[in-house]
Amino acid sequence: PSRTFHGNNRLLTSQLISHYESINQGKKELPEYFNFASDVLDEWARLEKDGRKPANPAFWWVNDEGEEVKWSFEELGSLSRKAANVLSEACGLQRGDRVVAVLPRVPEWWLLNVACMRAGIVLIPGTSQLTAKDISYRLQASKAKCIVTNDTLAPAVESVLPGSQFLKSKLIVGQGSRDGWLNLKELL
Repeated sequence: PSRTFHGNNRLLTSQLISHYESINQGKKELPEYFNFASDVLDEWARLEKDGRKPANPAFWWVNDEGEEVKWSFEELGSLSRKAANVLSEACGLQRGDRVVAVLPRVPEWWLLNVACMRAGIVLIPGTSQLTAKDISYRLQASKAKCIVTNDTLAPAVESVLPGSQFLKSKLIVGQGSRDGWLNLKELL
């Protein structure tokens, strides 16, 4: 039995446990490669486009002022492919490279998560409450090649960049421009 949520059948917890137990016992095959962005999000977008799944938002964000950002599965797929291209081409990142994101939970935070999954890039999320010392430690320990932040947090990030020997690119989320930084919105 499954319950319905917005017209979609969802597996109950007991069914999920049973599914994973059957994998562990060798009764089901694990895929050699799995990518959430292409194997799940893109599949849901295709089902929506074909009319086999009702259109529901894949992403729905609301801030304290009531502003909303709502993306369908197709829109999230398209935007995440564009963001993955920004990371790969403009930032020069490859599969396995690391990105540190020091952002509040704005829509771009989730978009970068999906883009990194899609491109095989490792995302290291950082809260906007990190100090300069915290950021420096994460950059050095991870050997991150890219850092992403917003206009407000950029000064704290910039204060530690001279000591970051692995960093190749800096990406800013916001409307403004900053010397030496690529702007995500412009590149998208």
